Amino acid sequence: MRPDPAGAGRHTRGTTVAGPLEGVRVLDLSVMISGPLAAMILADQGADVIKIESPGLGDMMRYLGSSRGGMTGIFNNCNRGKRSMVLNLKDPAGVKVLKELVKGADVVIQNFRPGAVDRLGIGWHDLSAVSSRLIYVSISGFGPDGPYRGRRVYDNVIQAYAGFAGVQTDPATGTPAVLRTLVCDKVTAYTAAQAITAALFARERGAGGQHIELAMLDAGIAFLWPDAAMDLALLEDDAHRSPTIGSAYAVTEMADGYTVASAVTDHEFAGLCAAMGVPEMAEDPRFAKLVDRMRHLAELGPLMREAAARTSVADFVRGAEEHQAPGAPVLALGQVPDDPQVRHNEVFVERRHPVAGRIREPRPAPRFGATPAAPGAPAALMGQHTDEIVTELGLDAVTLRATGVIA
Repeated sequence: MRPDPAGAGRHTRGTTVAGPLEGVRVLDLSVMISGPLAAMILADQGADVIKIESPGLGDMMRYLGSSRGGMTGIFNNCNRGKRSMVLNLKDPAGVKVLKELVKGADVVIQNFRPGAVDRLGIGWHDLSAVSSRLIYVSISGFGPDGPYRGRRVYDNVIQAYAGFAGVQTDPATGTPAVLRTLVCDKVTAYTAAQAITAALFARERGAGGQHIELAMLDAGIAFLWPDAAMDLALLEDDAHRSPTIGSAYAVTEMADGYTVASAVTDHEFAGLCAAMGVPEMAEDPRFAKLVDRMRHLAELGPLMREAAARTSVADFVRGAEEHQAPGAPVLALGQVPDDPQVRHNEVFVERRHPVAGRIREPRPAPRFGATPAAPGAPAALMGQHTDEIVTELGLDAVTLRATGVIA
């Protein structure tokens, strides 16, 4: 078992315990979101993650968005719990150092553009020759080959190709829209983290090391398809077609704010009517049963909007709870940490970053009963642990720095 690289332990309710991935070492060569977030998930679960950046700017997320003391919020949100090393992989001596690290590593994650790692001599075939037990993860936008192989990619590009923007089309205007969050980056990260743990499990059963190739396009489609394509999944012409569940999602304007609600069963619809102050609407023959409501949606919509315009958000939320109707107020992001259930769940951790000052982060979402995950140390400064890491390899940091191999 390796000690916690951050010295923070796996703290949960006052007890220091080993995380589920304690003893696993990960080399994170990736930048931006998809790879770094995947590696951070593993770090939260106890893995010793070494983030390796190139000399100069390193990971651009160090400079994007709100910052304090040279640390951005987005970088910390994707890189806590890691040790930081600056290594020149364009120098053969730097590649040699990396291969020394690979000898003691379990996982390598990289999201270079297809072909770049092979040109540097650090591709799957290069590093698996160093360790046959290595789990090597290659993340790309469109995949290692194919017509879009060489295209530059950001999250919104994948949202457009994978169907997210199409699904978000405004039914009133016909205008598509992208989600204002890096959903494809994050879905890819979670997919990568799950694939890595599956590969580690398979290795323990004798499968050995392996190469995992993951395209953001593939991860995005796999995430979107189960519900958004519930109609497109059925290819026979005689299939009975219905709108998707998500197509009915909408925000309702109340007298003093906004809410969302869903009512599938007749009981839920009756509760929704009561919460809106119109319980009699649930007795209307046009709306009493689900099949009737579907036939009279054009009449039901305006009546519900009128009722909503007369109802306050607070009254609706109280009524929805009382009558067991699924509904909620629309919270601004800044309101989420103070929500009573969020507070009860202890979703957020507040602590001090050495340079950024007081920060707020979500804890790892899964609660492991025997091997709890916990937030690793706040994100490291660039190259903060370089000397420590090369010294562990038995190398001379002063000489390596003098020749430009490390920084």
